[in-house]
Amino acid sequence: MPKKVVVGMSGGVDSSVAAYLLKKEGYEVIGLFMRNWDATLNNDVSGNPTLDNNICPQEQDYNDALKVCEELGIKLYRVDFIKEYWDYVFTYFLEELKKGRTPNPDLMCNKYIKFDAFIKEARKLGADYIATGHYAQTKGNRLLRGVDNNKDQSYFLAALSPNQLKDVLFPVGHLKKSEVRQIALDNNLYTASKKDSTGICFIGERHYQEFISNYLAPNPGDIVDVETKEIIGRHTGLMNYTIGQRRNVGISGNTKRHFVCGKDVDNNILYVCFGDDSKYLYSDACLIENLNFISPTTPTFCTAKFRYRGEDHPVEIEYLENNEALVKYAGKAKAVTPGQACVLYLGEQCLGSGIVKEVYKNQERLWYL
Repeated sequence: MPKKVVVGMSGGVDSSVAAYLLKKEGYEVIGLFMRNWDATLNNDVSGNPTLDNNICPQEQDYNDALKVCEELGIKLYRVDFIKEYWDYVFTYFLEELKKGRTPNPDLMCNKYIKFDAFIKEARKLGADYIATGHYAQTKGNRLLRGVDNNKDQSYFLAALSPNQLKDVLFPVGHLKKSEVRQIALDNNLYTASKKDSTGICFIGERHYQEFISNYLAPNPGDIVDVETKEIIGRHTGLMNYTIGQRRNVGISGNTKRHFVCGKDVDNNILYVCFGDDSKYLYSDACLIENLNFISPTTPTFCTAKFRYRGEDHPVEIEYLENNEALVKYAGKAKAVTPGQACVLYLGEQCLGSGIVKEVYKNQERLWYL
């Protein structure tokens, strides 16, 4: 009897091809569509529900997944994880924004929804394995980068435990995106030409600031030149900006290239520096918290990425108490940001991750972050 695989069907081309490849290999394949966000209602800052007419296209995604499953001759089930997503992902996202940090909800979604709640639901369907369309690979108990460097998603899986990855298959991890598209086209899959989704899933195509204002009250304040300490503009709320941001900062009439380099939550100040090579954008160490290792080894020397598609920085790690570590970069890194994930690698292997808590240069914490 063939092994049963439950595939997370998102309505995109990657999960479609993942299901196709698994069926071709002889597995008994079942599709499971996750509805993680109630897109029909938002709450305003007072907690009152407000109709949101510009909703995430979840129903279209479900219909697309259903068409693909019909083409492949497999069943598609649907499950709601709206409460779980709100409790473990969206609440975390809002709380981090309130602290002036830059959270990555995709890591929490993978940790608590796609590789926890989803796995439990898949087991109810009798799954021997689960599969997703992530561009990553596993070998034994190791998590490896996807072959396509431009699409590698191991960064977003770095908060998972070894147990969560134990019975997981990544059918497209050994392929490049162009190859996945071609497989879909060659087999006339309904999603073959569907555009990839971008941005944060619960925001979709909506304007970020307008969406966030439904949950966090806008709190405008001063934009300050970090060098001169002069007030040079007004921001619309610290939650609307991230470290390293260049566009739409809110300094009118200033033609010099400027970047967000810091936030003072207590005084509601947004700090800005000028020039691509401003010293205020660079650091040489950071403190990370909530350490999570997929690998059984805890290295002293490896490489780290501080954002998806960021470069790999050679680092030295000093382990501290309270599940924290000091990460020192062999060279300086640009716009390392509290709240973002620091993901550790040893060659192609993803070792694990931590969340950036504090940022340093020359052994001093950066006062403007």
